[in-house]
Order: sequence, then C-alpha cells, then structure tokens
Amino acid sequence: MNTAPSDPPGVDEARFRDAVRGLPSRVWIISLGILVNQVGNFLPVFIVLYLTQRGYSAGAAGLVLGVTGLGKVLGNAVGGYLADKLGRRWTIVLSAVTTAGLTAIVPFLGPLLAIVAAAGLIGVTSQLYRPAAAAVLIDSVTTNQQRLAAVGVYRFAMNIGAALGGVIGGVLASTSYVGLFLGNAAACLLFGVVVAALLRDAPQVRSDDVEPQDDRAVGYRQALSDRLLVRFLLMTVVAEFVYIQSTVGLPLHVNDAGLSARDFGLLIGLNGLLVLVLELPITGWVSRYRPEYVLAIGNLIVGVGLALTGFATGMVLLSATVLIWTFGEMVTSTYSQAYLGSLAPPHLVGRYQGLHGVAYTIGTGAGPLIGGAVYAINPWALWALIGAAGVLSAQLCLPRRRARSAESR
Repeated sequence: MNTAPSDPPGVDEARFRDAVRGLPSRVWIISLGILVNQVGNFLPVFIVLYLTQRGYSAGAAGLVLGVTGLGKVLGNAVGGYLADKLGRRWTIVLSAVTTAGLTAIVPFLGPLLAIVAAAGLIGVTSQLYRPAAAAVLIDSVTTNQQRLAAVGVYRFAMNIGAALGGVIGGVLASTSYVGLFLGNAAACLLFGVVVAALLRDAPQVRSDDVEPQDDRAVGYRQALSDRLLVRFLLMTVVAEFVYIQSTVGLPLHVNDAGLSARDFGLLIGLNGLLVLVLELPITGWVSRYRPEYVLAIGNLIVGVGLALTGFATGMVLLSATVLIWTFGEMVTSTYSQAYLGSLAPPHLVGRYQGLHGVAYTIGTGAGPLIGGAVYAINPWALWALIGAAGVLSAQLCLPRRRARSAESR
C-alpha cells in the first residue's frame, strides 16, 4: 500500500503556481464540469422552502432532508465502488443523468411519500460522481505539489459555482419552483455531457501486491485495513462535525445575541468571499509543509475560531471569529483531499474517496442534530464541545507516537 508522506525537504519541486499552470487537461475538464454542476445545484438549498410553500410541515421537510442525507452516505460508498469498477468517466455520467431525471420530476410529484422516495434516490445518485471526480484529480498527477494544485483548482471552480448558484437559484425560486428544479436538472445533464464528450479515463494501474483474480481483496475490506485511512476518516467525521456548527451554533447564537438573519447572511457571505479569494493562494503558501501538521493546525484553528463564537456578541467580534475559522478552513480543505490521494493505492483510489465521502456526510449530517440538541441544553456546552472536538480532530491528524519515533531514528 502506498502511504507516501510529503516529499523530503530539499526536493526541488515546481512552485505551486507553476504546478497550477502545468496541470493536465483532465483536471481542467473535471473542474469545468463541477463549475457547471454547482451553478445549477439548487435542490439542497431550496428544498425546505419548496416543501413548506406547498403546505408541508417542518417535520415533513426534516424527514425529506434526513432521507436525503442517508442516501448521500450510500451514494458515496456506491460511487467509490463504481469509480474503481466502471471507471471515473461513466460513473460521473451515470450520476449526472440519473440525478437530472429524478430532479426534473420532483415538482410534479404529489404525495409526500413519493417526494421522500425521490429525494432519497437523488441523495444516492447525486453523490455517485464525487469519488469518481476526486479520483480523476488523483489519477492525473504524480507529485504532492500537483495534487494540491489539482484539488485547489477543483475547489476554486466548486466555490465559484456555489456562489453563482445561490444567486441564480434565488431568482428562479422567486419566479417558479418548476423552473428551479428543471434548471437544476439541466445543469446536471450538462455536467454529464461535458464529462462524456471531453473526459477520458486514465489507464488503470493494478498494484503488484494484489492478485488479479481475487476481486474481494481490492474492496472496501482492504481499504479499511489501512490504519492511516481509518484514522483519517475519524478525523474527517470530527472535523466536519465542528465545521458544520457554522450553520447550526452560529445562527442560533446570532439570534440569541439580538442580531438579524441579515447579519448572519453577512457573516456567511464574508466566509464565502474569503474562501473564494484566498484559498488558492493560502494552499500554495502551506504546500511546503508536511500535510499531517498542516491539517492538525488548520483543524485546531477552526475549532478555536468557532468556540470563540460564544464570547462574541456584536458583528465586529463575530466577524473576527469568522476570519479565524475561515482561515483554518482554507488551510485544511484542499490539503485534506490531496493528502488522502497520497494514501490510496492506484486500484483503490475510488474506494478511498468513497469512504472519505461517507465520513464527510456522517459528520455534516450528525453535526446539526447533535449541535442543536446540545445548544438547547446549554449554549456554553456546545462551545466547549466544539473546542474539545477541534483539539481531537487536530490530534487525529498527527502521526502516531510509534510512527514519529520510527522516523526520528
């Protein structure tokens, strides 16, 4: 198994900006595709408003979101398998086409049970592409610097698409929810067309230590036998639990502090603007350092920044806390996925990315439930929990003591 750490000090790698310029076309194609997909990704943002406008209760909307979340967990696991077995290109196309079809029929469904079933299936199909798209990036590069550059460009495209999508979705929702869902479906379909027409799968490399006839040996069981991966997945669950409190604990605190929804929107807008403008340069700045320590410091900063929210009662102090945890987010987001790419053997890249998607979805799914419940008991209990979880996520990033001792010999 390939568990390559960052390149040794003194290795003359190209500067990060040169690595970005030298990225292969496959990285730019998949980044273009994700930009298109994110621009039209309205459903997760507006589904609750759509349901409540149709007269369904908040509980019904919560049921739809819950089923969608479970579907996303399954979708990442299945997507990782398909990425390795079916190939990256056709897994993405399958995800895009099926999601487009299912999304297009949602506004024409009547019974709640039918909407719940469609939402669950969309949760599955909409996530199939994620491990495959990440695997495209890993397949296309060879060095740590290139991996960081590839993931950085991909995330930059994703962030631009998300920013544009929020604005376009709001306009469509104010006009027609049918148009909103059909627009979402069209964007998914266009994503599939871009990938089908332009992307070609890289030749699949088989690890020398895997017998070709033993397909079970290259499945999720083998992936989960990698202790570094399991530790990374645990870190991901904890770190995402912490980060998602920016959409749970932060708005609850903003409300309790007597501020408005507009104020919360400004804080989230500040986060989005900083990520869009600064994440790629910051990734280049930290690329010279060992990934385990970069991830540990970044996760710690996110935890500290969000935990400090409890002490901030005005917009100036809250903006300062947003600056802190957003900096941590920018340090870790690209590095996390690039580091995972360095852990995966060539024949398991899709499954590694699928497991990462599962861990990410569990963290972001459980975070609102736990965070909201703890805040209801005592707000300071949530801020303390966030701080402790931030420390834990940082500790899980660090090499185990035995590994550090072995390296020092």
